[in-house]
Amino acid sequence: MRHFLSIKDFNKTEILEMIALAQQIKDETKAKKFVPYLKNQTLGMIFEKSSTRTRVSFEVGIYQLGGIGLFLSSNDIQLGRGEPLKDTARVISRMVDMVMIRTFEQSRLDEFAKYSQVPLINGLSTEYHPVQIMTDYFTLLEIGISSPVVAYIGDGNNIAHSWLMLASKLGLDIRVATPVGYECDENIIADAQKFAQESGATITFSNNPSQAVKGVDVVITDTWVSMGQESEKEVRIKAFDSYKVDSNMMSLAKPTAVFMHCLPAYRDYEVSEEIFEQHSETIFLEAENRLHMQKGIMVWLDNHRND
Repeated sequence: MRHFLSIKDFNKTEILEMIALAQQIKDETKAKKFVPYLKNQTLGMIFEKSSTRTRVSFEVGIYQLGGIGLFLSSNDIQLGRGEPLKDTARVISRMVDMVMIRTFEQSRLDEFAKYSQVPLINGLSTEYHPVQIMTDYFTLLEIGISSPVVAYIGDGNNIAHSWLMLASKLGLDIRVATPVGYECDENIIADAQKFAQESGATITFSNNPSQAVKGVDVVITDTWVSMGQESEKEVRIKAFDSYKVDSNMMSLAKPTAVFMHCLPAYRDYEVSEEIFEQHSETIFLEAENRLHMQKGIMVWLDNHRND
C-alpha cells in the first residue's frame, strides 16, 4: 500500500503516471463521461486547517469518481478533544477507503500513515503541499511547457519545499530566492540535492529575486503570511518588500514566461494586481486542475493498494 505524503516518496515514472491519469480523467470529465473508478468508496477528509480549494476539490473529486467524501473538522471529531492521533487513524481507516488530511507538522501525517489501514493523502502540511505542486506541473504540461526553468520567489515554505522535490525528481532547473532568515529547511534542501545528483536537476538558492527570474519560463510565488503566522505580518511584509512579482520583475523572465500562484493571492504584496490579471487564465486553470490532479492521485493510490 502506498501513501501520498510527499513527492520525495515517488520516482519520475510514478509522478508522470499520476499526471497522465489526471489528464485522462480530466478529458473524460470534460466530455461528461464520469467513470466510477472509485465506485462506492469513501474518502475521509480530516481538516485541522481550514481551506477553500482543498475541500471543494477533494469532495467534488471523490463524488465524480463514484464515491463519497466525509468532511471531518478536528473541532467535530474526538481528535479535537485530545484523542491520540494513532487511535483516530486506527478507527477511521477501518471505516473508510482512503483518507486526506490537511494539517500542521508533517510528523502528524507520518504518524497517521503508520497506523492507517488505507492510503493517506497529504492535503497540506507545514513542510509540504504535494498535491498543489503536482497540479502546477500538470498545468504546465497542459499549456505546452514540459521542461521549464522555474523561479520560486518568496518564503521558503511548503510550496518551495514541494517544488524542490518535484524539480529534483524530474531533473528540472529550479532557482529559489528567499529573504535572509526565510530560507528553505536544510534537511529538505539536502534531500533535493541528493535527488538532483540522480536526475541531473539544477538547483540554485539565493537572496536575489531579480537574479533568480532572469530568463526563466515560469515564475512562482506564494503568500508571505501563511496560516498561523498572522502575528508576524508586519515583520514579514518588511522583510519581503523587494520580493513582489510585478511588471519589472516579470520583464526579466522570458517574454513567454508564465506566472503561477496557488491562491489565495494578496494583491500588491507578493504579486501586483497587473501581473495577477495578466496571468489569471493560467492561475485559475491551475486552481481548476487541483480537482483533476487529485482524482489522478486517488485512482493511482487505489491501483497500488497491494504494492
